Amino acid sequence: MRILATGASGQVGAELSQISWPEGVELVMASRAELDLTDVDAIGEFVSTGGFDVVINPAAYTAVDKAEADMVAAWRVNALAPAALAEATRKARIPLLHVSTDYVFDGLKVGAYVESDWISPIGVYGASKAAGELAVRTGNPRHVIMRTSWVFSANGNNFVKTMLRLAGEKQRLRIVDDQHGCPTSAKDIATALATIAVRLASDPSSPSGTYHFANKGAVTWYGFAQEIFRQLASTGNKVPVVDAISTIDYPTPAKRPANSVLNTEKIVRDFSICPRPWDVALAETLVELKNRQ
Repeated sequence: MRILATGASGQVGAELSQISWPEGVELVMASRAELDLTDVDAIGEFVSTGGFDVVINPAAYTAVDKAEADMVAAWRVNALAPAALAEATRKARIPLLHVSTDYVFDGLKVGAYVESDWISPIGVYGASKAAGELAVRTGNPRHVIMRTSWVFSANGNNFVKTMLRLAGEKQRLRIVDDQHGCPTSAKDIATALATIAVRLASDPSSPSGTYHFANKGAVTWYGFAQEIFRQLASTGNKVPVVDAISTIDYPTPAKRPANSVLNTEKIVRDFSICPRPWDVALAETLVELKNRQ
């Protein structure tokens, strides 16, 4: 089984290359130099000549605030590239597994979002990802779109690593406490993607459609930071005081959904993928980061 995955330098891409794959699976990780996702013709040629059995697309333009002033670049990667991948995989008669985001929702719902809830993004990043979803749905009937949220890992840029850096620089931090979501380990996302990809490639009757995957439990950014520092303090590290603030006190170029909690019951039912608690995944990531020091 030959699997193509985009975004080799991203958080999820890095984890895809590190997890254990079943015997007989060859993972081809495409870096930006090898596969330019802004070149739709190159995407088609790469897929058509690669002899792949399934394509995983975790690559994305994820600079949420920068996207507000860089709309064309965000749409090239988040919307046009998935469209080209959907067309190429359909022509090759292989499935496409595409990673999307909680930012396709406006955050106004009370309670966790399910896959069938109406999408209504409130920023360029979310809009471009929503367009990518539509391109995949209409471009290749053999697809799985996996929405996830608040990704963290020992690689790349993310909230956990930012908090660790700030802990070494400041004695007091102000963190937003009125945005709710589900922190999710990139390693757990990669493991879920691998499970689905192998199933899609080996079973033509496997489920398709849109799914949510996030680590178990919801929290605010303030609560997330509190748990990061609680775990750090438990191992003898000095941590800053954290003050809770509202979104209005921390203006950003892009609006964030006030609620982006994802319901994961569907992925449990169809693929037997059961997310673990986010604080357990966080503990593993903090250990990994400590071991890298």
